[in-house]
This record gives sequence, C-alpha cells and structure tokens, in this order.
Amino acid sequence: MTNKKIGIIVFNDVLTSEVIAPAEVLGMARQQSWFAGWEVLLIGVEPQPTITTAEGVMLGVDATIADDMALDVLLVPGANEMDHLLQNEALNAFIRRQEETAQWLGSNCSGAFLLAQAGVLAGKRATTWFGGEAQLQAQFPEVQVQFDVPVVVDNRRVTANGGLVSYRAALVLLAQLSSPEQAYQLYQALHIDRLGSWADVEADLGFG
Repeated sequence: MTNKKIGIIVFNDVLTSEVIAPAEVLGMARQQSWFAGWEVLLIGVEPQPTITTAEGVMLGVDATIADDMALDVLLVPGANEMDHLLQNEALNAFIRRQEETAQWLGSNCSGAFLLAQAGVLAGKRATTWFGGEAQLQAQFPEVQVQFDVPVVVDNRRVTANGGLVSYRAALVLLAQLSSPEQAYQLYQALHIDRLGSWADVEADLGFG
C-alpha cells in the first residue's frame, strides 16, 4: 500500500518550532498502528539538501517543490521575512497544485500569507501570527481573517498563530486525519498540559 504523504515546506530562515511541531506530532503518530500508513516529508523550496532555520538549526530536506509529487496534506510554516517567498511563483504554483488534490492544507504564523498569495484561502476563515491579523486582512481582503483565535479550521484548512501554538494546530490536524481520541493520546504523550502559565515559570525561578 502506498503511504499517504504529509509535506512540510522548509526554507532558509524558517521558524524552527513551526516545522518541528507538526513533524514531531505527526511523526509520533506514525509510530501508532492507526497512523502507520502516513509519512512526513520536509519539502524544500530551493534545490538544496539542507536548510538552516532562523534559530540556526540545520534540517535535512527530503524533496523539493520541483519534484513531481501529490501530497495528502501540505503544511506551510512562517518566517520573519516572507516577501521573497510571496514572490516565488514556483512555490505559489506548487501550493495551488497541491490544493487541488490534498485532503488538508495548513499554515503556522506567516505561512498563512503564502496560502493567501496562492489563492487557496479566498473565502475561507483563517488566522496568522497573533498581532498580524490586520496585516493579513489588509493584504488579502478576500480572506475571512479571524482575530485573536489561536487555531482556525475551515473547509480543509487549518491555520494557526505559530510558535508553540503549532503543536496545538498539529493535534487539531491529527484529529481530523484520525480521530479526536487518537489525537488526545498524542497530547498526553507530549505532556502539553504541563506547560502551565507564566506564574509557573516565576515559581520555577523562585519568585512564586
């Protein structure tokens, strides 16, 4: 049986957590019998074997947007500087091509701008990084931007604020691909409920 493919777009200066979060959640799910038929691929924008994230982490690339592939899920992370990616017609075309057949599309942080630039968020509810919603709405008025909502699900799209919220978005996506009960297993395995509040951090520092 051919594995179903989840592709995560990667490029130099991508924000690390927005790649690692879905890769970890969905990679852990692959170790379960109920998700064993999936594979997770890092798909480079440029023809290079590795990329370096904004935080200086080097990641290997499994394929590039120039490869002939059909994905079941496409995820687009963000970066601090997106203009060169928005102007990359090959990337825009790749996103549009995958949208035609993929079960789900997703973005973290400013990755929503790439989905919007490719035209696949028109008429859809979506979000971007916390505080960037007005910019997304102004730049892409055809998108129904949701303000102050960490994760938005609409018509085969999952968009999220990014950062650590990328883990939450990945769990939401996993629940769509499997079931809420199975996604909850991963939530428990990751101990996300233990993150707590800033008051907990202050207590760790001895301020509480």
